[in-house]
Amino acid sequence: MTHAYSELYVSNAKLVLAHFFSRMIDDYKIDADIVTKIFSVTGYAEQFERGNPSVVAGMSGLELADRVLETAYGGENPEGYTDAAEESVVTYRAVITPAYWAGWALAEYQWFTGRRFDEIFRQLPLSEIMLMYSPYHEMDVMTFVEDLEERIQQAIAASDTRLKTIRERAGLSQSELAKAAGVHIRSIQMYEQRQNNIDKAQGQTLFKLSRALGCKIEDLLESPSL
Repeated sequence: MTHAYSELYVSNAKLVLAHFFSRMIDDYKIDADIVTKIFSVTGYAEQFERGNPSVVAGMSGLELADRVLETAYGGENPEGYTDAAEESVVTYRAVITPAYWAGWALAEYQWFTGRRFDEIFRQLPLSEIMLMYSPYHEMDVMTFVEDLEERIQQAIAASDTRLKTIRERAGLSQSELAKAAGVHIRSIQMYEQRQNNIDKAQGQTLFKLSRALGCKIEDLLESPSL
């Protein structure tokens, strides 16, 4: 398996994400699922999952939290932000909270699987992953990694493909999309039923579908590569 980045950074990356989530959720009292959205839209999630050394090793989780908030809110305090965290900086983090554990374990999972954070949280929100704290925090982290991967695979199998979701939002039937894109309707059906992997479709097919749907090619992929 090809991991997300060099194993040399993993231990530090786990601490960074643990402190980041704990800072944002435990100290600043920001909703867990809002935190993941902020993490994504500011671009720091992508930098983290690519193993950018300046993010996974060049700053602390507290610094990452401050940079994410500054990027997202331009220095303005978001709703739910408090200054209570300043009292605990010296002893940070003496108690392992579900948010801290989730960050620590998720960094291992993301590195091991190479899944994008957007994909992870689309299938299983951080608020639900935090509920796995007990009993998983007492287990080997690979037990969590294996069980979370199974849950995510099950969630993916049970959910609509991105192609179907985007097609329906566009108000197109399969036959209408086939005609607009110049792609055989059976191909569209096979992709939407996951009988064929759209991630392995020919570039020309993806281009035609994306143009007809008015989206980016990567929007149609189930597991965009890093």
